[in-house]
Amino acid sequence: MADGNSETKSSNQMWGGRFASGPDAIMEEINASIGFDKKLYAQDIRGSIAHATMLAHQGIISTEDKDKIVHGLNTILSEIESGAFEFSRRLEDIHMNIEARLATLIGPAAGRLHTARSRNDQVALDFRLWVKEELQRTEKALTALIAAFLDRAEEHADTVMPGFTHLQTAQPVTFGHHCMAYVEMFGRDRSRVRHAIEHMDESPIGAAALAGTGFPIDRHMTAKALGFAGPTRNSIDTVSDRDFALEFLSMASITATHLSRLAEEIVIWSTPQFGFIRLSDAFSTGSSIMPQKKNPDAAELVRAKTGRINGSLVALLTVMKGLPLAYSKDMQEDKEQVFDAAESLELAIAAMTGMVRDVTIRTDRMKAAAGSGYSTATDLADWLVREAGLPFRDAHHVTGRAVALAEQKSCDLADLSLADLQSIHADITDKVFDVLTVEASVASRTSFGGTAPNEVRKQIAWWRARN
Repeated sequence: MADGNSETKSSNQMWGGRFASGPDAIMEEINASIGFDKKLYAQDIRGSIAHATMLAHQGIISTEDKDKIVHGLNTILSEIESGAFEFSRRLEDIHMNIEARLATLIGPAAGRLHTARSRNDQVALDFRLWVKEELQRTEKALTALIAAFLDRAEEHADTVMPGFTHLQTAQPVTFGHHCMAYVEMFGRDRSRVRHAIEHMDESPIGAAALAGTGFPIDRHMTAKALGFAGPTRNSIDTVSDRDFALEFLSMASITATHLSRLAEEIVIWSTPQFGFIRLSDAFSTGSSIMPQKKNPDAAELVRAKTGRINGSLVALLTVMKGLPLAYSKDMQEDKEQVFDAAESLELAIAAMTGMVRDVTIRTDRMKAAAGSGYSTATDLADWLVREAGLPFRDAHHVTGRAVALAEQKSCDLADLSLADLQSIHADITDKVFDVLTVEASVASRTSFGGTAPNEVRKQIAWWRARN
């Protein structure tokens, strides 16, 4: 027969280890968010100061209490930034930690701060402010990355290199044109950042728990004080909404995907087989066993960050997908994903900006590779259309025969003799050799957005005026 303590022992074993004190410890562990939402301290204090100022302006609290609250909050801000503030898991979150400390500092006046607001609209405000500030930092970082590419594009507007499809040599392009492709990509990312700021530029404070408040608050006043375009228009949606976080993560995922594609090219181009670029020591490492190795670790880590950022987007989409209106505790799981993705994206953009600025471009290797794989074959086909009057499909067929002959002779198209080419089509003249060099090929691509050096310079000028 079991002794009288068996049930207690079994219960403690069931909770196990760190939860030995039972369900209370588990509840505290799962409920507390202070471990990560303390990152919102500055936004929480800023929002509280704006709220207290508005309450006093509206006559809801006294000016004396407002002054005490503002002084106390600024004291707490200094304590946190100096490292003197002690965060408590028992107090669950950043809001309660600050409020408890405020009560210790100023006494009963602290209790008036929470008039006409809820933790629901308070956390929505804090988080929205943080995301808006992070978006503004991302905009600046992308602007710096675009500027780095514009500098390299201008430097290499005439540098020829192979253009690829399927990672096979397709047609000659300029390295400047290739750089400008990334300017376009990161320019779209920056546009998404700006649109995200515009979409979320509304103040949640004053929505309270979900129904608004009966106090005569002025939500336009707090919105203006906090730098928002205005207040949100529906109190239920306000505390339910995390679209701003999802838009941030969506933008971050697309941007990270662009960074990853760039990282992949850096990895490939830095191999001895390609040798198009040489990374600086600042963004590469050696091998522990092979002394000749120079590994593109920074690019590889940027490439890997994409999976982490994409995972954050999927995680938050999954958290939000089945929630009824309005607030649910599930939404506490929104911040860690955004914080982690923001940190990863910020680091990845900074690393890539450094690599773009520091990398050595091996123009000799690019030029040698630009004419490989019969990259000017399309130029021959176009010449046959323009000069010999052939339909393009016929010109394509003639060009295919010319490539086959060059392969048979183990030479480039430009090295075939006029007699060789005329044996394939009698209307070919010696003028065809004007288009079979890679320089002539890129110079001829003068269509808007094309790879011709002059066109590349036009696009650089357009972007410089807008960057």
